[in-house]
Amino acid sequence: MIRTLAADRTPILEVRGIGKSYSSVLALRDVSAAVMPGEVLCILGDNGAGKSTLIKILSGAHTHDQGTLLAYGVERTFDSPRDALDLGIATVYQDLAVVPLMPVWRNFFLGSELTKGHGPLKRLDVRGMRAVTNEQLTNMGISLRDVEQPIGTLSGGERQSVAIARAVYFGAKAVILDEPTSALGVKQAGVVLKYIAQARDRDLGVVFITHNPHHAFPVGDRFLLLKRGASLGYFAKGEITLEKMINLMAGGAELDALAHELERT
Repeated sequence: MIRTLAADRTPILEVRGIGKSYSSVLALRDVSAAVMPGEVLCILGDNGAGKSTLIKILSGAHTHDQGTLLAYGVERTFDSPRDALDLGIATVYQDLAVVPLMPVWRNFFLGSELTKGHGPLKRLDVRGMRAVTNEQLTNMGISLRDVEQPIGTLSGGERQSVAIARAVYFGAKAVILDEPTSALGVKQAGVVLKYIAQARDRDLGVVFITHNPHHAFPVGDRFLLLKRGASLGYFAKGEITLEKMINLMAGGAELDALAHELERT
C-alpha cells in the first residue's frame, strides 16, 4: 500500500516505477518510494533483494532504465555521484572511506581541507578544522574524548556517526546510509540509530538501508520492502507493524513450513 504524499510537501528524492537491468538480468523493477524532509525512509530486504541496485541509482552511481527519478519534484537523471552531491544528496557507505591513523578532524575534512593565507603563505587551517569538527560533532550530540585521536580508535558506531555529521556539514539535505548497523553490536547499533533520529530531527531526509527490521522500525517513518528486485509494499509507520514487516520479509508461508519441518525433526 502506497501512502499518498501531501500536496504541500515535496520529496527531496522520489522514484516512481523505477527499474534497472544488467544485460539479461532484471535487478530492479517497478519500485516507487519517496524520502521527505525530516523523515526516515527505511529500505529493507535480504541479500539479492535489490537494495544495492536502488542505492546506486539514488546516489548517481548507476542510471535507471525504467521509471522516473525526481529530486525536489524535478525529473532527473544522475550521470555520476557528483550530480547527486551537487543537489545535496550524500551517500555514506558501509565500508567508510577513512584513513584509520589520521585524526578525526583530518578525516572530517579529507579532500575538502580549510586553508588560510594566500600564494606561498597558503597553509592548512588546522585550528579552524579542529574547531569546526568539534562543533559539528557536538551539534549532532556526538561526544568524543578528543578530535585529535585517530579515527581508527573509534567504535564502528562512532565512525558512522562522524560520517553522518560530515555529510550534514558539507550541505547534505538527504543522507543515504548503506547498512550502517549490519556489522555492529547491539550497543553500537543503538548509537547509530540515535544519530539517525537526530539527523531526521534536523529536517534532513534519511534513507536507511538495512536487512534488520528491528533496527528499522524504531526510527523509520516510511518502509519500502524489497524481495528479488520487486516491491513487497511501501508503508507509512501507522500502516504496518513490526510483526507484519518480519512476516513479509521472511515469507509467512515459507517460515511456517520451515518451523513445522524443524519441529517434526
